[in-house]
Amino acid sequence: MERSRSDIAAGIVLVCHRLATKGFVTAQDGNVSAKIPNGNILITPSSVNKGNVTEGMLVEVTPDGSPVTLSRKVSTELGMHLFIYRERPEVQAVVHGHPTYATGFAAARVPIPSAVFPEVIIGLGTIPLANYATPSTREVADSLAPFVHTSDAILMSNHGVVAYGFSVDDAYYKLEKVEHVAHMTFVARMLGGEHHLSGQELEKLLALSEPVYGKAVRSLASVAPGTNEERSDPSEEEIKQLIRAVLAETRKTPS
Repeated sequence: MERSRSDIAAGIVLVCHRLATKGFVTAQDGNVSAKIPNGNILITPSSVNKGNVTEGMLVEVTPDGSPVTLSRKVSTELGMHLFIYRERPEVQAVVHGHPTYATGFAAARVPIPSAVFPEVIIGLGTIPLANYATPSTREVADSLAPFVHTSDAILMSNHGVVAYGFSVDDAYYKLEKVEHVAHMTFVARMLGGEHHLSGQELEKLLALSEPVYGKAVRSLASVAPGTNEERSDPSEEEIKQLIRAVLAETRKTPS
């Protein structure tokens, strides 16, 4: 059932308050948007702490960015949101924040590993690291372009994280998951370093993905054909191809 404009606005406000409470944004940082039934987009205003956002503060714009609400200035990152909606028509919401651990990885320009946590492989996929782009410029869209079709959450070098999904809650939970993964990876590295799942372990995980998680995916062997012998640990690129296959199947029937 299609949600009303009021319900969507309330959802944006709730996510804004979660971002502030969790410390995923400070001061006037971050922005949240969602599509509404008339095809337009509701987005947070510029220069407002997310903990203080109310429904009446949200700004409505058309898909090309033309303002419908004239009483408030729109978020300076509107262009990034519009780019994601144009490139991924099925996306219904976008959340951008600066969670500490994930943004630490982004500032260090260190990618988050792909094949460590099973729930991330199945539920989120790869988390790529985009090149640095000057905030609030066209550079941001250009930096996301290589990844926007194959990932649902992206680290932004020296900036933060953007995540998107089929609802504002879905987008927020993806951002929350990125921060959790970054935190766990940081702790693992303090303890000597994370261990990647082997090719055999990945195959076992994928065999469970449909009966347990309802997400049909291809096998690792089908991602890299022509290797019939027993496989050693997959390369990072093979892992990324595999997880893209997971995401492609998941998007067909969102759970």
